[in-house]
Amino acid sequence: QVQLVESGGDLVQPGGSLRLSCTTSGSIFRINAMGWYRQAPGKQRELVAVIGNDGSAKYADSVLGRFSISRNTAKNAVDLLMDDLKPEDTAVYYCGLASSKDSWPISWGQGTQVTVSS
Repeated sequence: QVQLVESGGDLVQPGGSLRLSCTTSGSIFRINAMGWYRQAPGKQRELVAVIGNDGSAKYADSVLGRFSISRNTAKNAVDLLMDDLKPEDTAVYYCGLASSKDSWPISWGQGTQVTVSS
C-alpha cells in the first residue's frame, strides 16, 4: 500500500511564491508519473502539472510559465514550485501517482490548502 504526504500549503499574497512537496512510502511499482492536481470549491479536480520517470513534464495552460514541477526519483518525491501566484490558484492541492502522464492518478495524498489572498 502506497502512502503520499503533501506539505507546503499556506496563505500567500498575490504575486507570492510557494513550494509544495510530496513524499511517498510503500511500493510504487508500475508508477511512471507523479503529479499535482488541485480542486477549488465547487469545481472538479484538475491537473496542474505531472512529470514522468523520464523527466518530461506536462502543465495546465493556466500555470504554464509560473509553476515548475520536479521529481526526485531516488526518493520517490515530487515538488511543485509556484511563482506569481494568483487568487484563482486558491485550491486544495493533491499529489497523485499514475501509470503515465496521460492517466488519471490511482493513488492520492490527503491534500494541502493553498490560499492566495491579500
